[in-house]
Amino acid sequence: MDASTTEPDRTIRGACARPDDLERAGVFFASQRARLFRIALRVTGGDSSSAEDVVQEAWLRWQRTDRTEVRNPEAFLTTTTKRLAINVVQSASHRHEYPTDVHAPRPEDDGADPAVRVDQTAALSEALGLLLSRLSGGELAAYLLRKVFDYPYDEIARLLRTSAVNARQLVRRAAPRITRGPARAPVESAAHRNLVAAFLTASQEGEVRPLEQLLALRGGHAAARTAPVGAAGGRRRAAMAV
Repeated sequence: MDASTTEPDRTIRGACARPDDLERAGVFFASQRARLFRIALRVTGGDSSSAEDVVQEAWLRWQRTDRTEVRNPEAFLTTTTKRLAINVVQSASHRHEYPTDVHAPRPEDDGADPAVRVDQTAALSEALGLLLSRLSGGELAAYLLRKVFDYPYDEIARLLRTSAVNARQLVRRAAPRITRGPARAPVESAAHRNLVAAFLTASQEGEVRPLEQLLALRGGHAAARTAPVGAAGGRRRAAMAV
């Protein structure tokens, strides 16, 4: 059987490996660490702390593995890392715990494993669903624009037709409600899909106008702005989201 697809937590003889063999295993793992971290980061939706924990656990699994049975070490470590990261995402979903930072799949990762991109997009969808369920329209708009796209408060205020002071308050109120607040209402599937689509368009293509309009409408306003934002400025902010 191909060990690259063997269950990562299988009990094996690797724990009794010779010191020189373990050293070689460490050197190889170090050469793969950055790649594995990127995989874990994508699957966990940009949660760097969880991604680091995943890589550390992958290293422990690699030490315990009977590496003489592994035909393709890179594939084995990739599979191990993906499964561990997916377990983290599923566990967080079960406990209703999500990272407060929302990240989209990076456009430069077009050559990445399609399964990883699917997992990352699913994690993004779950995170945005949580925000929809726990935040008011104004809190959602202010939080995403400030924390993800780095909009200045006066610009958020113009978008939501409020004051900069109130925009700051909306962001401050949002953070604890994301992690500890109850759901305000069931999330409408259409609203969820529209938000995910607009978010991906803004973060991956640099086209922020649809997201601005959607967030402004959710904040209770019919128009996104009284004056359009320069396209270059919008693209710069969108680039910062990824």
